[in-house]
Amino acid sequence: MRNWLLAILTLVLTIPPLAAQEVEWSVDASVLINNREGGEDNSTPDQTFIFTRLAPEVGISLMEGAHVLKGGAVWYQPMIDNMDGYKLLPTLYYRYNDDRNGWHVTVGMLPRSLMVKRAPRYLWSDSLNYCQPNIRGIMAQLVKPAGYSELLVDWRQMQTERQREAFTIMANTEWRVTGPFGLGGHLQYSHLAMRRRIHDGTEHVNDDITINPMASLDLSHKTVLDSLRVSAGAIIAMQRDRSTDQWNRPAGFIATATARWRWLQLDETFYTGQRLMPLYAKFGSQLVQGDPYYNNKIYSRTDLIFHIVSNRFVDLTGSLVLHATDKNTGFWQQVACRFYFDNNLWKRRHDKEYFKSGRLQQLY
Repeated sequence: MRNWLLAILTLVLTIPPLAAQEVEWSVDASVLINNREGGEDNSTPDQTFIFTRLAPEVGISLMEGAHVLKGGAVWYQPMIDNMDGYKLLPTLYYRYNDDRNGWHVTVGMLPRSLMVKRAPRYLWSDSLNYCQPNIRGIMAQLVKPAGYSELLVDWRQMQTERQREAFTIMANTEWRVTGPFGLGGHLQYSHLAMRRRIHDGTEHVNDDITINPMASLDLSHKTVLDSLRVSAGAIIAMQRDRSTDQWNRPAGFIATATARWRWLQLDETFYTGQRLMPLYAKFGSQLVQGDPYYNNKIYSRTDLIFHIVSNRFVDLTGSLVLHATDKNTGFWQQVACRFYFDNNLWKRRHDKEYFKSGRLQQLY
């Protein structure tokens, strides 16, 4: 297999310049130290995450970036005194870019960081964001100055005698309607099937559907703050264990706000309503990918983030995170650092003003 990949890469790189090929590369590295306190059950236990993650990629682009083929790996390593606990995940994807019309289509094992925005935590928890950095499937995106829409299929588990089949379909969208006012939302369907040849009644097909229409207000250019944004909407969840064929239909209201001034950022999320995850205790993250804190009638998460170093290729932050529910509270202390560099940044490596004028997207 490795010899075939080398042969294909060598062949493409020697193609005559009619396609204007270019070598593309990137290095994405991150460190996370997260001390979690206050958990009172198995879904939100007290524990400390300390790990590094390295994700190099290399590939080629043809026709001025319209066609890109990249491959690499994600090395996830807990900080312990040996090599136990590491994960090595392959990355290999083809990406089609129609920059003129805003279309992007990506197929393969692709980094989750290619999404326009991180999925909300009621759909994709912090723990899964740490440990499952790749989408395994296909993603189509339409990105315009006024907003974006994206649709992806993540094939999370293949059916075997030991493993249940599982996949997720997610749609995200947000568009500016007029002035600072915008509309959008999120839709996710998660499917958990049976293992192969399991027909003794111990396993059944299960479904998890989340619908979340949202309205937003972006006031970033109307205050002295660097950014100020609020949004609110409804969450409707539908979960079914087909052993009873009965649907659970919890619903609630969610509001978010984020503000940043220079190096200081404040994020707030508030949810109230019914418990969103009635099947989490039975199936866990195999079916329900959201943060189990949302399995409460009231939940507030407040993030106070200090951007210690912030530019186009480094984001070093310290965070204090307070969780409050109708039952208990939790307190996280977190230090995170992301370093990202690629061939496009390398070309402008001598432009100090360019690097200072931008910000790298947060991973955690």
